Amino acid sequence: MQVQQNYPLKKYNTFGIDAYAKYFSAFTTVDELTSLITYHSPLITLIIGGGSNLLFTKNYDGLVLKNEIKGIHTIHEDEDHIYVKVGAGENWHQFVMHCIKNNFSGVENLSLIPGNIGASPMQNIGAYGVEVKEVFYSMEAFHLKEKRIINFSVNDCEFGYRESVFKKKYKDQFVILTVTYRLNKKPQYNISYIAIKEELEKINAKELSIQSISQAVINIRSSKLPDPNVTGNAGSSFKNPEISEDNFKILKTKFENIVGFPLDNGNVKVAAAWLIEQCGWKGYRRGDAGCYEKQALVLVNYGNASGKEIYDLSEEIKQSVKEKFTVDLEREVNII
Repeated sequence: MQVQQNYPLKKYNTFGIDAYAKYFSAFTTVDELTSLITYHSPLITLIIGGGSNLLFTKNYDGLVLKNEIKGIHTIHEDEDHIYVKVGAGENWHQFVMHCIKNNFSGVENLSLIPGNIGASPMQNIGAYGVEVKEVFYSMEAFHLKEKRIINFSVNDCEFGYRESVFKKKYKDQFVILTVTYRLNKKPQYNISYIAIKEELEKINAKELSIQSISQAVINIRSSKLPDPNVTGNAGSSFKNPEISEDNFKILKTKFENIVGFPLDNGNVKVAAAWLIEQCGWKGYRRGDAGCYEKQALVLVNYGNASGKEIYDLSEEIKQSVKEKFTVDLEREVNII
């Protein structure tokens, strides 16, 4: 629990940005967390996990604490479900592989998503027709000011599209400690995405299983997205914007190939990657900051880009999409 000064954060953010924390430490228990924030009060504090959703645009003039609470435990089961409690510092994909190995169904479509467990409810991570809220059961979070643990149910989290109460309403107020997931004993397969069906055929999957679906997702993600260990990135940098059906119809008359998906609330979710690509950004590179050549949603650090350079590029992309389509893009990445 040693606190270090002027600590490099490059290996703690998947963009690979060369930023420094004025003070840095890690915690593995609630007691360690309590001691650190009590002793260093009133320093501003940033809690990090896998660093897969952060863009450092400058050095952090405060205390950075890395959540390393570990553990994967089956705590309950009934006829249909297994309840697994996981430390927020566990790696998400390794947890998914644990579920695959033990035939726990529900998270196979979320294979290979970067980051740690703590980010899963905060972001309501999702991919290929599945979101974390579908398997989320409960979580424990530490209130930084009140210094007490509070339990959250699925309703308490107010999940939305890549949203939860922890991103806005309770932003910077809680530290997620553990998350309990309710997984299925009997698989409920989701292969609604054509890409999964095509990949299952390509790998000649003899039968549908959580193992084959997971492998299909891993193959798809590996072919489309850069490995952060090789090319710095934080996955999708922008959300798919939601607009009214009327606005979509207007855009459709101007851009007949625009890609949109009807939602239950009557709105339309527009493919942000298509919008960005139509503005000419896909594959664009300025110095070491760029827009990935295989997926326009992904901003990348090809080596030594600064966080400011990547942020400035994202601003230009947002502005060009706004001017061309009158659609506002919202970031998925947290700007520090």
